[in-house]
Amino acid sequence: MSFYTSLNGLKNAQSSLGTIAHNIANSETYGFKRGRTEFSEMVAGSANANPRTIQGIGASVEAITQNFSLGPLEQTGAALDLAVTGDGFFTLSGENGETLYTRSGSFTIDESGGIVDSNGNGLRVFPVDATGAPTGTTLQTLQIPAQNAAGAAYAGVAVGKDGVVSASYADGSVEPIGMVALASFMAPNGLKPVGSANWQSTGFSGEASYGEPGNGQYGALLSGALERSNVDIAEELVGLITAQRNFQANAKAIDTATQISQTVINLRT
Repeated sequence: MSFYTSLNGLKNAQSSLGTIAHNIANSETYGFKRGRTEFSEMVAGSANANPRTIQGIGASVEAITQNFSLGPLEQTGAALDLAVTGDGFFTLSGENGETLYTRSGSFTIDESGGIVDSNGNGLRVFPVDATGAPTGTTLQTLQIPAQNAAGAAYAGVAVGKDGVVSASYADGSVEPIGMVALASFMAPNGLKPVGSANWQSTGFSGEASYGEPGNGQYGALLSGALERSNVDIAEELVGLITAQRNFQANAKAIDTATQISQTVINLRT
């Protein structure tokens, strides 16, 4: 049994190494949240067994949890680089109609006037009136008009701390065109990572609740800044050494069990 107990230990150490390697590989990924491998003990014993003689049979991976603590903020100066100072997520409309959530606020304007991320997913906003006040709670994909009602051409865009996106035009007018909608979850650790620093909601995370930037737990917006990965390289390297030592210790346990087995097999009567 010691062989399989140590084999589980080897597999667990590999899982831990894989998680740490993933964290280190994404240390420069905007909006990335580090993961942590958690283990649980396995025991076996019948209902009538003496509890003082029940033997452990190893460990298993309990969960790979995500740490959603705020990462460092990097000033970029670009108007459509956005960072959230609270727990909120940007809401994106995927190319296939799916709803995505992200902490990476690196946006650009596409050829049709939509505000999109690097993968072409559109930023979703609340509709607003002429004063910038929300007029409804139904989210829509933001689209910047190429001209205003007076026929003046689009000149630029700005995003306020309150999330209001304003387009400026050649005639000097500035018009609110939407308010960035931030999503919050009861259990963000239940979100499903889908790559590119994006997540999707699941039954474990609960449904998203939407709110305005600067309101409660959602956090305010910072224009001209991006949230960097919350990976701490020093901490990951210490974890890497620990996982390596665990792997070596379990391999040594297998080697010891092999030597004992060989000794028993070579016994002579």
